[in-house]
Amino acid sequence: MHFFWTSLFGLIAALWVVQGVRAVRGMARLPWLSQSRPLSNDSAPFVSVIFAARDEAEKLPAAIETLFAQDYPSFEIIAVNDRSQDGTSELLHKLERTHSNLNVIDVAELPPGWLGKPHALVTGYEQSRGEWLLFTDADVHFEFDVLRRAVALAQARQWDHLTLFTAIEMRGFWETTAITYFGLGFVFGTEPWQAANPRSGRYVGVGAFQLVRRGAYEACGGHRRLRMEVIEDMKLGKLLKQAGFRSGVAVAQDMVRVRWHSGVREVIRGVTKNMFAACHYNAFIVLCGMALALLMSVLPFLGIVFATGWVRALAGIAAAAPVLIHTAMIWPTEVSPLYAFTHPLGALLFCWMLARSAILTLWRGGVVWRGTFYPLKELRKGLV
Repeated sequence: MHFFWTSLFGLIAALWVVQGVRAVRGMARLPWLSQSRPLSNDSAPFVSVIFAARDEAEKLPAAIETLFAQDYPSFEIIAVNDRSQDGTSELLHKLERTHSNLNVIDVAELPPGWLGKPHALVTGYEQSRGEWLLFTDADVHFEFDVLRRAVALAQARQWDHLTLFTAIEMRGFWETTAITYFGLGFVFGTEPWQAANPRSGRYVGVGAFQLVRRGAYEACGGHRRLRMEVIEDMKLGKLLKQAGFRSGVAVAQDMVRVRWHSGVREVIRGVTKNMFAACHYNAFIVLCGMALALLMSVLPFLGIVFATGWVRALAGIAAAAPVLIHTAMIWPTEVSPLYAFTHPLGALLFCWMLARSAILTLWRGGVVWRGTFYPLKELRKGLV
């Protein structure tokens, strides 16, 4: 048994060190939006900003004002009211009367075979005129020069698709613990630095900001092919990459920011529809993901407490490595680096979110999203 535990903790430590170096070096290579030189007026193509809004009357006013404030010379905003039950429609139409570049579309009914958000985004696209399409969310806040810098970066890199890592506003211990671990897992799971490599199958799509050349969007099938995809943002990146278009990721930080969920309970509820979908609705993948998180992120800390000798020393290395990597990932944000020490707690929360998503989806026989129930059988058919 001593040999087994020595070998296991040695392997875990080696994996963290190797993958950690790859991740830190890879993320350091991503361009920062703030370092992109803004476009001049005469070289700025027309951009259509498209977002879907369902019951967003509380968050929408402050967010949409940051779109109106963009200093980009030629763009339109297409807001799709997706069957809202609050004052979202009235708010948007009031703004439409005072802003000539805002076009509001109301969706009253959802056609069969569609999820609400992909349908709303397709509806917005059909009314758009832009050479470039920016898909975003109704609660995202932008600095005034984001469009100028983002289009300039995409053109300079000759990318057909640019997605941004945005700043997420986090409040409270447990919310921050959950989201920082989730972010670390996202980086390791997707390897964003590989998205721009045409020889790599890696892809990324972040719903808060996806800038796509119109021709590329149409050629890959866009959201029409994602009509039953819960994680449609990620899968748009996949479609574009598979179609041979150039995709890239950049870091926006505070230039684009969003309050993802309010409190850890809302974080857990909010990812209920996503986590099982990310595992292709496969319970075996869920179990493997939970086992990997416990093995890599929890077991080494238990080894420090209960093991002795060389086993404890290797467990210490296996525990220190993820804390250091976690610190490196947190460092560019406003979050205290001390949250890196919550790494094992974040892993436990991640496992609970993953298990809860799978159990509720299987028990219900589907997911509830934006007030509509979607059967699991149809969701599995719609996977891309």
